[in-house]
Amino acid sequence: MAHAASSPRTAGIALAVTSALAFSSSGPLVKPLLEAGWSLSAALLVRMGLAGLILSPALIGAVRRERGFVRRHGLALAAFGLIPVAGCQLLFFSAMQRMPVAVALLIQYLAPVMLVGFVWLRTRRAPSPLVIAGSIVAITGLVLVVDVAGARFDLLGTLLALGAAVCVCVYFVMSERTGGDLPPLALASGGLLCGAVFMGALAVTGALPLAAPAVTVTFRGVEVPGILALLWVAGIGTTLGYAFGVIAVPRIGSRLASFIGLSEVLFALGFAWLLLGETPSPVQIIGGVVLLAGVILVRVDAAEAGVDDKVVSGRRVSGSLLRAPIPESAGSDIR
Repeated sequence: MAHAASSPRTAGIALAVTSALAFSSSGPLVKPLLEAGWSLSAALLVRMGLAGLILSPALIGAVRRERGFVRRHGLALAAFGLIPVAGCQLLFFSAMQRMPVAVALLIQYLAPVMLVGFVWLRTRRAPSPLVIAGSIVAITGLVLVVDVAGARFDLLGTLLALGAAVCVCVYFVMSERTGGDLPPLALASGGLLCGAVFMGALAVTGALPLAAPAVTVTFRGVEVPGILALLWVAGIGTTLGYAFGVIAVPRIGSRLASFIGLSEVLFALGFAWLLLGETPSPVQIIGGVVLLAGVILVRVDAAEAGVDDKVVSGRRVSGSLLRAPIPESAGSDIR
């Protein structure tokens, strides 16, 4: 029985790690494209739209199976598209324009700790010593990885980055509560398509600049058509990132999934080294080890508890998910 119970959790952890790996390729691949003249709105529009279309068979299948699916879940799909998908990216990049990327990234990745606090307030039950220790160790490692020494702080930038962190929390909470009448992949597809529509509306109305010139980008001395890099980000990084992520979270709980998501920063450092030649410093490598130690502590706590750490405990909610409360290139997180 213990083995049967641990199998879905193990699969969920593997999916969460793969999701973080897929997401982490986005920053190093999109950074040269933005530097070559593409606007952020254009890159995000292609990224969200293509990934949403690739995952659309799940959404179409859900609509065919349930009459009134859009009426029942439309608000959840729109909220997922506007908050975790589009909102997170717009807030993070707005913060990045006002403060160092590393600082904005650090603040955004406070999301796991914010989720721990949310559960504490909601259930009135203090987290275990292992979770508290894991949170402290993981954030300490994150500080070392993003290397914030000598960074300047900006009040508005800090608020924007905190808003991005809240959006990340919403991503994990909404993903956790999928299943049954709202399949995870249907939520991902609908949210990505809604995010693409929203981004397109901002671009068409002039709220955001729209530029998508034909450019060539260089990775380690190899020239590649810019559109190919973006197609990889959309078709592989974004599609697999969201698909595996929303499937993993219900299996392992939002808290553990959010801490595993911190590994995205480490994978991004690796991609930055492989693609852009940006070698991580010894301090960043040490920080990565410390960060992983924090994630392991949270994982050990989840294993000892023997149950999923659900933000909303005791039941699987049907219907709308909203019925109840809920290093430069490495830092270019465009989840």
